[in-house]
Amino acid sequence: MGERTSDTHMDDQEDRFLKAFAEYSEPLFRHASLRVSDRERALDIVHDTFTKVWSYVRQGQEVQSYRSFLYKVLNNLIIDEYRKKRELSLDALLDEEGVSEANFPELVESSTEALAATIDGQQAFALLSELPDHYREVIILRFVDELGPREISELIEESENVVSVRLHRGLQLLRTKMMERMNAAAERTKNKYYNETI
Repeated sequence: MGERTSDTHMDDQEDRFLKAFAEYSEPLFRHASLRVSDRERALDIVHDTFTKVWSYVRQGQEVQSYRSFLYKVLNNLIIDEYRKKRELSLDALLDEEGVSEANFPELVESSTEALAATIDGQQAFALLSELPDHYREVIILRFVDELGPREISELIEESENVVSVRLHRGLQLLRTKMMERMNAAAERTKNKYYNETI
């Protein structure tokens, strides 16, 4: 009788896994593509994510929330990918003891969201690959995957303050890059117009 219950439980787990696969494979691929900037490698990482999660389930482990668990596994695999390529360095300020959100009054979520609202989405998307990974990661998680700061902090295993600092700094850097591009384009247009009128 116990084996029958176990089979039913495994069938339920398999159904939940298949539903999670159908629901999250595309968002996970989009996330991985933005993070690693290589379509084939992103496909491999997403495949490895589902393989690891299925192995975990087959071992009899429970997954409470597939969304957060899948993102956690995916994030760890992406971090492993970067560690293979280079040693990750953290922002020196974030390594200091005693850093809190109180040190950065402009980092409250509403001001970060306001900063994000001033950035043109298409231009920002094009420039995302130019950001350092630790900024790109939180921006993608927040504005592409629509995770909240608390979810992001759990996912990347950093404090919410670190997430806020990275979001704010990453958005500022993105905005600066966009302004530089716009100024360069305006200068080219001005020079072209000037040359045509001479």
